[in-house]
Amino acid sequence: MNHSILPKINYPADLRQLSDQDLKQLAIELRNETIKSVSETGGHLGSSLGVVELTVAIHSIFNTPHDKLIWDVGHQCYPHKIITGRKEKMKTLRQEGGLSGFTKRSESNYDPFGAAHSSTSISAGLGFTVARDMGMPTGDAIAVIGDGSISAGMAYEALNNAGAENRRFFVILNDNEMSIAPPVGAMSKYLSSLYANQQFYSLKELAENFANSLPGPLKEGARRAKGLITGLAGGTGNTFFEDLGFSYVGPIDGHDLDQLLPVLRTVKTRSEGPVVIHCVTKKGAGYAPAETASDKYHGVSKFDVMSGKQHKSKSNAPSYTSVFGNTLVKEASLSEKIVAVTAAMPSGTGLNIFQNSFPGRTFDVGIAEQHAVTFAAGMAAGGLRPFCAIYSTFLQRGYDQIVHDVALQKLPVRFAIDRAGLVGADGATHAGSFDISYLSNLPGFVVMAASDEAELTHMIRTAAEYDEGPISFRYPRGDGVGLDLPERGELLEIGKGKICKEGSKVAILSLGAHLQEALSAADELEQLGISTTVADARFAKPLDTDLLKELAENHEVLITLEEGSIGGFGSHVVHWLLENKFIDKGVKVRSMFLADKFIDQASPAVMYQEAGLDIKSIIRTALDGLGIANLQKDNLKIIK
Repeated sequence: MNHSILPKINYPADLRQLSDQDLKQLAIELRNETIKSVSETGGHLGSSLGVVELTVAIHSIFNTPHDKLIWDVGHQCYPHKIITGRKEKMKTLRQEGGLSGFTKRSESNYDPFGAAHSSTSISAGLGFTVARDMGMPTGDAIAVIGDGSISAGMAYEALNNAGAENRRFFVILNDNEMSIAPPVGAMSKYLSSLYANQQFYSLKELAENFANSLPGPLKEGARRAKGLITGLAGGTGNTFFEDLGFSYVGPIDGHDLDQLLPVLRTVKTRSEGPVVIHCVTKKGAGYAPAETASDKYHGVSKFDVMSGKQHKSKSNAPSYTSVFGNTLVKEASLSEKIVAVTAAMPSGTGLNIFQNSFPGRTFDVGIAEQHAVTFAAGMAAGGLRPFCAIYSTFLQRGYDQIVHDVALQKLPVRFAIDRAGLVGADGATHAGSFDISYLSNLPGFVVMAASDEAELTHMIRTAAEYDEGPISFRYPRGDGVGLDLPERGELLEIGKGKICKEGSKVAILSLGAHLQEALSAADELEQLGISTTVADARFAKPLDTDLLKELAENHEVLITLEEGSIGGFGSHVVHWLLENKFIDKGVKVRSMFLADKFIDQASPAVMYQEAGLDIKSIIRTALDGLGIANLQKDNLKIIK
């Protein structure tokens, strides 16, 4: 092949003019372009490389965007973006003002449904299917879901509903856990002959002939695949999917267009009801450094294409995640009751560190946050001390279980909430914006937020020894501030904060990791002649009412500061001050929280500036509270 195809591809309609041989060449070029793009921006590489051929096949056969292609999670959507009109923008991927790292409805009409949390694609696809059947201007729906995502409860519910509805609907299972490598040539030969045959097969006959005609090793692979979800075939002898009302075709090699193209063409032509096409793929496929890496380059920083070496910035401070993992190991060595639960994120939450020391006390339940929460509640009811470690944005998925199964029963589940606040390149879908609000409104919940890595160690020990009910502690993504860590965390008095800097005119009461910004703002205010107190609240619930009383009585302005939405810490503080008539007595209160909007990806610093929580915003808020409208010209540069 001596000509490049990708430069001529602007939209999927261009693919439909290509021969099958040209589509194979396009897949090679698309993989290279994906590697090149992510090397310059960072992002989710391994999963995107795993679906290059699948992306080409779907877009060449289905009439997107009229037909709706829905990528579950969205980690794997980079090749899709390249061939749907966004090729020239890939250098802006996950950057401020650039392309999202996930599918996003506002970005392209080829992204019919936004996705960054898992297991939503089948539900959304069924919704599009019903809309089509009720006369809306939309075509077929194709949901692409991974073997990890399909194990989650929401996917089960959607499969059950879709099977009962019995509507024409395509689910492609992207399975990168199973290997069907040898001999792929025999499979391709069989498929080519099967689909070239003029005889008409029903989809069920097609699937049966497919499985029965496979060579021995592949037939065994197909048999194993039938139990992919439950490990068992149904009582009828069907696959799990068939028992739910789906037709099942597969497994097929998701990197072989000689298999993908004829299978997808046939199911598109002959399907009348719901069908599952089981594709086996390999994360990181076609790029050796990704294929050989333990994480298959799931998420990478910028890297050198030739060597695969990532350009990660080094910090002298440990990450909050590693502090959590290491500190929990220390606490667990002192108490055999401590156990840990993760929802498919052991390394992301730092529980891989705990798992290395205590494998029998670590439980990875898969992408199942609802189950994780209630599972931890059951362990707490049984006398253990469970730490349920889940990102703030993912913990939202288990909120009913937090309310009903944990809080209502006053069970001492310890929630370790990673990625609290704004997280940078992953954008709004992964922002930890709401946990302070949704937890501090629950009766009997203790809600803590770490201002630095040393405070995190104190909170982990405090949570470990607290048995009176549910307790949580939140901490941000990234590295700490560089403090020395204690040998063991202190046991904090529940509901007590601390004064970090004393002043007399303005008080800044900070909750969480914006304490350093509060201290910097206080220094700037001191230069303007405004004496400023800074306090670390530590607890959003229960409030330190003694500290609130002291700050309200001895300052003209009281500012609350938190990396969370309205309705959280600041709201509780204002309510208490109103109830106790401190505002009537003259203190001016200002609450600073995340702006009431979803904030797109950028650096955390830029995102917090947009949210109105940067240092300059804190200074402006203090000046506003004091009624200072004008300063000397020399000082204006501080707050511009």
